[in-house]
Formats: sequence, structure tokens, C-alpha cells
Amino acid sequence: MDKAEQSMLDNLHKNTGKSLEEWMVFVKGKSFEKHGQIMKFLKEEEGLTHGFANLIALKTLATDAGSVEDKHELIENQYKGKEHFKPIYEHLISEILKFGNDIEIAPKNANVSLRRKKQFALLYPITKTRFEIGINLKGQDPSGKLLSSGNAMCTHKIILTDFENIDDEVMDWLKKAFESAG
Repeated sequence: MDKAEQSMLDNLHKNTGKSLEEWMVFVKGKSFEKHGQIMKFLKEEEGLTHGFANLIALKTLATDAGSVEDKHELIENQYKGKEHFKPIYEHLISEILKFGNDIEIAPKNANVSLRRKKQFALLYPITKTRFEIGINLKGQDPSGKLLSSGNAMCTHKIILTDFENIDDEVMDWLKKAFESAG
């Protein structure tokens, strides 16, 4: 368990009076099958923040990286039916790792989170025709390929449709996000 997750667990109990295990038992009693159902219930009915609701949903369904023994399997599953985007992922990872030696690569069910002291990017094949890079750059106006995200996990996004979309601009935005997360 990383420091960020431990902090979330500590704050969950402090802020709600219930441990993660208590929340998981409570949610399992509701017989939800999908992540989104759990999220909606916890946010709307229990008044939890997005972060706490997401943590509880992931752990209840055992779909977070920490619940999977083979992290490589999570990545492989993301690219089933979207194999043509795997070279984009591999290239981005190899280039991003050149930014520094303090990058944590944390595969999830639907994406790969890149973190230093905090998350600075998410890499994920959204559809068969669109790969997205979620980027955290608070206070940065959208510009060029950097679009406003509307996603709670990232402030901005860059949309890629093929390998040739990866250029200096894309790498510069990733580098800026990396630097702001340190």
C-alpha cells in the first residue's frame, strides 16, 4: 500500500467514523454490481466525496491495482480489442520515465496512473479510436492539444488517435505536469 492510499484510509475513518472494511460490508449488503452504482450511492445517499466513494467502490469490487497480483495483467486487459494503442502506451511510458527516477507507475482497471508526490498523468485507451492522456495542471489554461478535461481525476486531457499524434507538444505538457507534481 502506498502513502497516498494509507492517507486516504486514515482520512476515511477520521471523516466518516467507519473503516474501509465497515464501508465494504455496508456496500456489499446493497448488492451493487457496478462501480458506477456504488459511486452514485455513496456520493448521493451517503454524502461521500468522489475520492472516498471511488476508493470504497474499487476495494469492494476488488478492481483496484492493489487487489490484483499481476499488475501487467491490468495493462493487458486495458488493450483487449484496442491492441493498436499499445505502442502509444509503451512509447509514452519509455519517454516519461526519462523525466526522473521517482515516478510511480500504478496500473488500474481502466488506466495507468503516473505519480510522484501526487498524480500527474493518466494513460488510457478510451475507445477503439481514441487514446487519452489525462494531465494534472491546475491553473493552466487549455492551449493547443491540451484540452479542458471535465474529469475529476485530471484537470486536462490530450486526445491521441494514432502514434503520429505524439509530438514535442504532448511531451512538453507531460513534462510540465511531472515537474508540478514533484
